[in-house]
Amino acid sequence: MKLAEMFSSSPDQMWHLAKQMGVDYAVGPLPRKTNFYESYDYTNLMHMKKRFEDFGLELMVIESAPPTNKIKLGVQGRDEEIEVMQKLITNMGALGIPVLCYNFMAEFNWFRTSTSTRSRGGALVTSYDHSVMKNAPITNAGLVSEEKLWDNLKYYLEKIVPVAEKAKVKLALHPDDPPISPIRGVSRILVNADALQRAIDLVPSEYSGITLCQGTLATAGENIPSVIRRFARQDKIFFVHFRDVRGTAEKFEETFHDDGKTDMLETMVTYYEEGFDGPARPDHVPTMEGEDNSNPGYEILGRLFGVGYIKGLMEAAEKRDKIIGLNNQASELIES
Repeated sequence: MKLAEMFSSSPDQMWHLAKQMGVDYAVGPLPRKTNFYESYDYTNLMHMKKRFEDFGLELMVIESAPPTNKIKLGVQGRDEEIEVMQKLITNMGALGIPVLCYNFMAEFNWFRTSTSTRSRGGALVTSYDHSVMKNAPITNAGLVSEEKLWDNLKYYLEKIVPVAEKAKVKLALHPDDPPISPIRGVSRILVNADALQRAIDLVPSEYSGITLCQGTLATAGENIPSVIRRFARQDKIFFVHFRDVRGTAEKFEETFHDDGKTDMLETMVTYYEEGFDGPARPDHVPTMEGEDNSNPGYEILGRLFGVGYIKGLMEAAEKRDKIIGLNNQASELIES
């Protein structure tokens, strides 16, 4: 596993802290648009990639995209948005940026009903309560059916998968968060492991796979080690969001990495047993004492905790055979 972090497009405090913690891999946004170049343009991407390299970080994933809502809704202008995505993928391939994390959540991305739920020790986490949304007005898109979204996703994949194959860029599809449908009249279709499987089977390709977001799939009620085995054995895990939750899709809250419902050591061992060697990053961390919660889920202290915790799990998984051997030797000595 290649432990990564999500960074801004230019050096800041998190760049320095990550290197001090021993993180060598980067997940980046799209660079800012300049006076001459769009955010997805080759030159802007090249400059950002070089900034990471000069800092000692390898850019593994772009986890951002130009506007794609028309694509998801299947309305006028979607072909123009698809053309932009094709350019982004082509430029990523030319620069050797191997993974694009994308989603198919129409109208709004990941969504919470609270960004200030109190968790362990008073830390603040994001949470979702579907009952709060029952009287929420529908969006300007009106009622968007699951069938329509599946049709639009197939159309989209038919246009971008061949480009990804040519560019040798892996398309890592993120599940819908929250994994519940509908929200404000907009259906959500990627709500469990079976739905992700259906999605990547629409246009089969070695370059079409998933972002295994543990938190979202745990919220959906999935057994995370089983999901890892299912997709790893197809070589379809391109990127991992290593996080955890407490609750169900109807009502859940995010947690510290060691305080959720998933056995995180079992999860890590499963990645190693299945030979996963791609990028993974902590995601959606608590806001801790002294932070103002202006960036819920992405304040710094919780990310430091997450990186340290994951590094410990990685070492335990890497050395599990040695640990088992030592335990067996100790047992034999005791018995003798």
